[in-house]
Amino acid sequence: MRESTIEKAVCDYARANGCISIKNATPGHRGVPDRMFICKGRVIFIEFKAPGKEPTALQKKWMNDLCKQDIPAVSVDSIAAGRAAVFTIL
Repeated sequence: MRESTIEKAVCDYARANGCISIKNATPGHRGVPDRMFICKGRVIFIEFKAPGKEPTALQKKWMNDLCKQDIPAVSVDSIAAGRAAVFTIL
């Protein structure tokens, strides 16, 4: 399964449950997680990966930095994991 397939399915799930999904296009800030999901005043950043793939060192650093600021940031490599991550802010 492709990363884009997982991302689309998770975004569809989030929107169906009232969340806002924002694609992070951040020139000059490589490694920022792919998407930010917002729902009911809560936020989570998600880095999407193809099954079995790991985030790069820079992506891991961004996720760790966000988590240090008490902002959830995770990497997912399946639709189920993505839906579970979004579910945490519903």
